[in-house]
Amino acid sequence: MPMDAQTRLSETPLRDADALLASQILAGDRSAFEQLMRQYNRRLYRLARAALRDDAEAEDALQEAYLSAFRRIAQYRGEAALGTWLSRLVLNECLGRLRRRARRDNVVQILSPSSDVELDMAISTDESPERAATRAEVRSLLERKLDELPQSFRTVFVMRCVEEMSVEETAAALEVPEATVRTRLFRARSLLRESLARDIDLAERDLFEFGGATCDRIVDSVLERLSNEDHDRG
Repeated sequence: MPMDAQTRLSETPLRDADALLASQILAGDRSAFEQLMRQYNRRLYRLARAALRDDAEAEDALQEAYLSAFRRIAQYRGEAALGTWLSRLVLNECLGRLRRRARRDNVVQILSPSSDVELDMAISTDESPERAATRAEVRSLLERKLDELPQSFRTVFVMRCVEEMSVEETAAALEVPEATVRTRLFRARSLLRESLARDIDLAERDLFEFGGATCDRIVDSVLERLSNEDHDRG
């Protein structure tokens, strides 16, 4: 069977599940909406955190995006995966916040790394006992270094390396060509490796820890706000 056909077949159950979940939410099923939030919470929080570089604002942006998703669920047509549709909403919310922040501060910083610098991509997989013992510190360092990247590189890195989204899904969420995703990921990795050398591969999958308490806080807050809206309308 051709690869494209295999891909379409493998995506069919996921799209069917997405369509069912969306229809349940459209019918007013709050438990289905809670299921959706818990299913995508970590991915979407990481996207917001990568874009905004602030834990509290990332939580706030994610809540607003969820409220927007609940109100606009009728607009979900199934052309893309539900996770991709949600990613777009989160990124749009974050971009709006960044634009407002830029206007407020009257400063727009554009980072443009030089394209003529050749960087060493060789990374040793050796891990010393000392580095293993300080993995948490390395992760924290990587988070800080990631925050220093241009937003376009930072977002692609989180989507591809941290959340392991495919090139196709990342491109669809960001509405850019797949080649652009590959280029941005290459540059992001190059810049990070320049700073962190052998430590990067140990830490990248643990970025922006998203524990159960954070998940519960976001879900409970969104559900409470929806309940308050129902009460106000009543």
